[in-house]
Amino acid sequence: SRRCPPRCGAPRPRRSLIPSLPAGTARLSRAEPRAGDGRSGEEEVEEGCYQLYPGHIPTSPLQKALLAAGSAVMALYDPYRHDMVAVLGETTGCLALPNLRDKMKHHPEGYRILQERPRIRLSTLDMDRLRGLPDGTLGREYVRFLEDNKVSPDTRMPPKFIDDEELAYVIQRYREVHDLMHTLLGMPTNMLGEVVVKWFEAIQTGLPMCVLGAAFGPVRLSARKLQVLATELVPWAIRSGRNASCILNVYYEQRWEQPVESLREEIGIFPPP
Repeated sequence: SRRCPPRCGAPRPRRSLIPSLPAGTARLSRAEPRAGDGRSGEEEVEEGCYQLYPGHIPTSPLQKALLAAGSAVMALYDPYRHDMVAVLGETTGCLALPNLRDKMKHHPEGYRILQERPRIRLSTLDMDRLRGLPDGTLGREYVRFLEDNKVSPDTRMPPKFIDDEELAYVIQRYREVHDLMHTLLGMPTNMLGEVVVKWFEAIQTGLPMCVLGAAFGPVRLSARKLQVLATELVPWAIRSGRNASCILNVYYEQRWEQPVESLREEIGIFPPP
């Protein structure tokens, strides 16, 4: 077919091969190759596979719905499948996570956390120093909790399915302070302790994952533990969750020397029953 020449000798505009993305969405650099496969960033963007942060997996709303349904079933079947719990939190937190981020942005300490992006990992913790702190301080009791329950902060999975880099950090921060919630609430990592912490976190964060854990976790408890949970622990966790300030607005790394009782009182957590 005949091609009409451009008017006034102007070059014909080229059609972009890069799909338009929502405002605020990051792209890979055109010249940046993906590690291991030698492909250019332009080829990867053309295929629609762009990463907002390391490990990010772009997913459609339908894919997120399927992931949410599958992970919910697996998490209810086996509450210790932390990978499924993590996926459930990411695929169902579309309303709660922006709300948590806004709370952090409107709080001086929370805003500084968002800007500095601290991480709680073995590589960032001076464990010997924390062990040497006096009994009752946050740092000493946190290390005691890790050692007594044989857990590590490095087991927290990085986010994958959240399509916003800042919200990905918010849920990462929530995961990394989870063990600190156990420390402040005085709860172990057994099923009873996890259910109590989930009730507190459900009130605090509004994450559907926490709500499901709080609602369905007790089905595996004995009748005696259910009675204690219903009459003492859940009412206390709910009152503390409602009374406490946002748990993500505390720069815990700068509070290691603060007594646990003092930090509870500052946040608004009532003494454990």
